Amino acid sequence: MKLSEVKIGQTCEVRSVGGEGELRQHFLDMGLVPGIAVTVKKYAPLGDPMEVELHGYELTLRISEAEKIEVTESEKKPRVFEHKVNLREHPGLGEYGKSHDAKTENPLPDTTVLRFALAGNQNCGKTTLFNRLTGSNQHVGNFPGVTVESKSGSIRGVKNAEVIDLPGIYSLSPYSSEEIVSRDYILKQKPHGIINIADATNIERNLYLTMQLMELEIPMVLALNMMDEVHNNGGSIRINEMEEILGIPVIPISAAHNEGIEELVSHAIHVAKYQEKPKRQDFCDEKDHGGAVHRCLHGIMHLISDHAEACGLPLRFAATKVIENDARVIEALQLEQNETEMLEHIILQMENECGMDRKAAIADMRYTFIERLCRETVNKAADTIESTRSASIDRILTGKYTGIPVFFGIMLCIFYLTFNVIGPVLQGFCEELITKFGDMVTQFMTNIGVADVLQSLVNKGIISGVGAVLSFVPIIVVLFFFLSLLEDSGYMARVAFVMDKLLRRLGLSGRSIVPMLIGFGCTVPGVMASKTLPSERDRKLTILLTPFMSCSAKLPVYGFFCRIFFPDKAGLVVALLYLLGIVTAILFAVAAKHTVFKGEAVPFVMELPNYRLPRMSNVLHLLWDKARDFIEKAFTIILLASIVVWFFRTFDPGLHVAGEENSMLALFARNLAVIFSPLGFGDWRITTALIAGFLAKESVAATLSVLFSSKETLMSVLSGAAVVSLLVFTLLYTPCVAAIAAVKRELGARWAVFMVIGQCTVAWVISWAAYLLFTAI
Repeated sequence: MKLSEVKIGQTCEVRSVGGEGELRQHFLDMGLVPGIAVTVKKYAPLGDPMEVELHGYELTLRISEAEKIEVTESEKKPRVFEHKVNLREHPGLGEYGKSHDAKTENPLPDTTVLRFALAGNQNCGKTTLFNRLTGSNQHVGNFPGVTVESKSGSIRGVKNAEVIDLPGIYSLSPYSSEEIVSRDYILKQKPHGIINIADATNIERNLYLTMQLMELEIPMVLALNMMDEVHNNGGSIRINEMEEILGIPVIPISAAHNEGIEELVSHAIHVAKYQEKPKRQDFCDEKDHGGAVHRCLHGIMHLISDHAEACGLPLRFAATKVIENDARVIEALQLEQNETEMLEHIILQMENECGMDRKAAIADMRYTFIERLCRETVNKAADTIESTRSASIDRILTGKYTGIPVFFGIMLCIFYLTFNVIGPVLQGFCEELITKFGDMVTQFMTNIGVADVLQSLVNKGIISGVGAVLSFVPIIVVLFFFLSLLEDSGYMARVAFVMDKLLRRLGLSGRSIVPMLIGFGCTVPGVMASKTLPSERDRKLTILLTPFMSCSAKLPVYGFFCRIFFPDKAGLVVALLYLLGIVTAILFAVAAKHTVFKGEAVPFVMELPNYRLPRMSNVLHLLWDKARDFIEKAFTIILLASIVVWFFRTFDPGLHVAGEENSMLALFARNLAVIFSPLGFGDWRITTALIAGFLAKESVAATLSVLFSSKETLMSVLSGAAVVSLLVFTLLYTPCVAAIAAVKRELGARWAVFMVIGQCTVAWVISWAAYLLFTAI
């Protein structure tokens, strides 16, 4: 039968994995190989996708993809490795593997800057380890794909050593753009060593990448992370025996608790300095299928050895990729026609002997070795505290009748607490401090006889503009406090699982929800997070939709108008604006799906991490990052914008101090204001604020604070319908310069221009419709 036909709670055995191309390779790399036991855990609230358990972890896939996987009913249960722990002292530097004579006579000079590639699966604690090694403060989250581009830093306490944090990958078979980034760096830049971090609680799937990295013939160490969770669940790993079998240093660590880091650094420096390469690269079992794979690999290695050497590829790695039909490697080898034909004959012979296709045979070979390794070295219970707890929570958060209502309920609760309960209190306190500071500065300047024009610059230009934005820092902090709790707990990945079927109707995958949710914080990292999507089509569409998600920089604008026009309904107004942004993105996606972006969404293949209690250090770090970025903007871009606005508002074209009506700003903005007259806000001061919003959206509130001396003046200019129209336009029109630059960097100038023109057009049309609607009401 098909995997899609298996009922919840039923265990089956995989017979064959259908399909073709990179997706099928990805399934094999994730462990869906013939003979493996798979248990169906649950279906999403809308019936698709589904979640299955294999190799001790949870994987999601769509029903249409599960239909390509043939299974048979089986009583086989997930593997439980049990044995007695044999405690021995951990080997010292250079004392690992089957022989201890790897130390070279000529170590690298002390002046050599040792470069380490930090590689591992997604969501295995890689960024946390990077922060421990370097003292950096990179963002950490509990969902796959936090790191989307490489980052580097010097290792603390070590002279001439740096580590490069690569995007998380599951294998060296490129499936998405971040996997290509990681693989290309290791193959082309050739670091002095590799620090391979693996999740010890999910060791079977993590070791698959380890085996591929060992084939690259680069010195490496294996860091088994989250060992504290292994021990808490009554498990253990025989580190010494694992080192003997793998032939590389294996270091137990807990990056979150800073345990084992010094030993890890010592071993990493040692293998890099003495260039001690992995002692084992042959993972074939001579029994069953392994013998056929072994003969095939060695036959291919014999034929391509000169080609691999010429293009700088490790021989066994190149041979394995030839069998897997990796187009990039085959092209790099530049094989002749007769050589290609000979290789094909060798591979066909292996397929006949194995009874399975070439890609499945390689994956089976690796997972067979991993099973044998774990049987000898790993003590792991069937159920862990984390998995049991996650299953209980998921009954509600991803339940058939509760999943979607709970998601919307959580978001509404966050908005209510942020804008109606906690935020206003903290904002009022902040405004009071800014007001007192402004009065003190004014009194001081008056006492020392500062010129009126300079007092105007300080009061109306700097304090009014920057202060108006700074007063919204508490709201930003409160909102991100709640969002960081969701992210660090692992709920974000569940949101992608729950929303996949809805997003698929828009031509997107559930994985697109993560960049768009990040876009609610800031469009720039949201655009960057789209790199985790393996489809170029999905990536482009997701990037174009992300700016419709209302970023945190627009909150000061919403708060500015809500405080004046809707003081008792701020939470509802903001929630409706966020909802309108989502609805607009949906309509845009539907139109794009049938025009520019025809085709189907990328398959939804994603690991669901266990729920974890959010770490306050991670939460506080994210809050500090957001507050710092906001304050930096206030004292750079917004300060500059406020001064520029004040200058053009104060002087006429002859640089004489003039009234607002005759200023340079008024003359310029009046020519543009006619565009916004049909929307109800054709005042030149509002036009100026919208122009300032191109630099940073916070500047809209800052500029309005400079140009309008009191809220009564603003209320006399805008009607209720005009305020609604202006809020809608602010929500939807082009994002800031930084976001436009991010889109240009990812998609090119043509798409960036298309986004700016398209969003401004959409914003004008919907604002016009909103103005007509509320005027009629």
